[in-house]
Amino acid sequence: MEQTTLGIGTRLQHTHYGPGVIAGIRYASYLISFINHGIKEIEKTDDKLEEIIPENVTAEIETTSDTERSLLKILRLWGGLTENVPLGDKWINGMMLLQPADKSLKPKEIPIDDFFHKIVMLRDRLRVLEQNINSQKKLNDEDKVNLQQYITRCYGSLTTFNVLFKNKEHWFVGEKGSKDE
Repeated sequence: MEQTTLGIGTRLQHTHYGPGVIAGIRYASYLISFINHGIKEIEKTDDKLEEIIPENVTAEIETTSDTERSLLKILRLWGGLTENVPLGDKWINGMMLLQPADKSLKPKEIPIDDFFHKIVMLRDRLRVLEQNINSQKKLNDEDKVNLQQYITRCYGSLTTFNVLFKNKEHWFVGEKGSKDE
């Protein structure tokens, strides 16, 4: 492919990695999110790279926002990006104190923001695990359901931490919560 400047969201085909979308641009290379190979850095002059130009698609049909939504979905799936989940206002700049039962031992203080970030990362990793289970061709439907139920129980165990979330739509929901909805 000749060295050209393509934009983020441009769809490409690579003879080795298959279809992908430009997720980032560097001076002489593109960061491309490939469906089956994750994010790879490919030189702009790589002759194995070809732009995919969909037939019969005009600017009116495919808008930038549609492209952005598709790109964000791919990046979340393959790039490990996490959703921006706000901490509840009353917890901002707060501290968590872990006090041992033995008073001669020193307590441990942890910023709530750091703890909350780890909880959100755990939730995001459980979601990726769910996606991987659902897309696994070697598992039969019964095995998938059993693993999904186990993950749902993990979510249920984490509902204690819902108090930290600013918005209810980010809460953990276990088995009981999913039946009520």
